[in-house]
Amino acid sequence: MYSVCGKLIDDETRCEHWHSPIDIIALKFKCCPNKYYPCFSCHVETNEPDHKLIKYDLIKDKNEKVVLCGKCKTELTFDQYQSKLTEDSLKCPSCLSDFNPGCKLHYCHYFDSTDDYKEQCKLMPKTE
Repeated sequence: MYSVCGKLIDDETRCEHWHSPIDIIALKFKCCPNKYYPCFSCHVETNEPDHKLIKYDLIKDKNEKVVLCGKCKTELTFDQYQSKLTEDSLKCPSCLSDFNPGCKLHYCHYFDSTDDYKEQCKLMPKTE
């Protein structure tokens, strides 16, 4: 069983930080295995200051469900989440709802082994 934590503003996993019509995913951190968070900021702001962030490794933890569709509540592995990726769109493989393709700019905050996206995260705050 899981819960969705953070500064939620609706039941489709939108939060105070990210709340466009396509901001409908929540992500799981390895340090909080039964919780999904709408964004990195929600994880930081709703945990204790000394909480050690541990990310999933997309290679070693390939079979872990790490993404939650806020619309249909389907839990997805990272590969399942990416399965409906095109150049300019991303959809839930279960309900075909649109996801925000811009989330890829923040993958380095959630997952290890995201070499393709590390360059984009250089301007983002560092995590341990």
